[in-house]
Amino acid sequence: MPVTGIDIEKCNGCNICLTTCIVFRPDKENHKVIFNDSDGICNDCGKCIARCPQDAILHDMDDVSCEFEGVKHPETIISYDEIYKFIRAHRSIRLYKGKKVDKEKLQKIFDVMRYAPTGGNLRSERFSIISDPIILKKLSDAVVEQLNKNKEMHEQYGKLFEMISRIFKSPVYFDAPHVVFVESDENNEIEANNIGIIVSYGRLAAQSLGLGTCWNGWTQIAMRHNPEIKNIADLTGKRVGVFMLGYPAAKFFRAPPRSQKSIKGL
Repeated sequence: MPVTGIDIEKCNGCNICLTTCIVFRPDKENHKVIFNDSDGICNDCGKCIARCPQDAILHDMDDVSCEFEGVKHPETIISYDEIYKFIRAHRSIRLYKGKKVDKEKLQKIFDVMRYAPTGGNLRSERFSIISDPIILKKLSDAVVEQLNKNKEMHEQYGKLFEMISRIFKSPVYFDAPHVVFVESDENNEIEANNIGIIVSYGRLAAQSLGLGTCWNGWTQIAMRHNPEIKNIADLTGKRVGVFMLGYPAAKFFRAPPRSQKSIKGL
């Protein structure tokens, strides 16, 4: 259990933690707070750590500093106009340079991904990356073979696979130098949402580093219909999310238009 107690020397009895989580109890005698999780309610979300103004919550979480400029007022870190343009400029990249991404940048992407929220704070997801073109070629071939077995998939993508196979060695991944996997042993819709959010965090982080990405639904579909394909990527999870990653070889000069959506209740 990461949260282990309260530093009484630091605690000033502000009682903010009492409004954050029910594992904290008022200590009327000392005008401070008691930590009591005898019922095992704590799910390690860390909200109490983030909300305590005195940094008095004791924990054994192995993490970098949780304090940085703007953390108290995140709206001051980046404006709406800036993040709006950043998101609108985000594109799915299907043309990559052959250059590998250095390990430092890859680590930064994974660091951002681990901060994505998950339902119930279960955090059951595992990350992996494949950069070996031989393994990616084998995986790509297996995905194409599996999808072509399905009549609807073959009708929708058969001609496309045939065409892009003339251009790319690993057509499913458009010869991206890296493919990232997020997997989990949980098998429910909430976990599917969790993985989707994690993938989105990673893709946006990659864009900030000058990299391009593309979510790869083909691999997810193929693995769902034929779990044996996971063995090629050394995966064992019941739910899997996949995205390609590399330096983009395509340049975009404008954001494409999107139709307006009617918003019920607004």
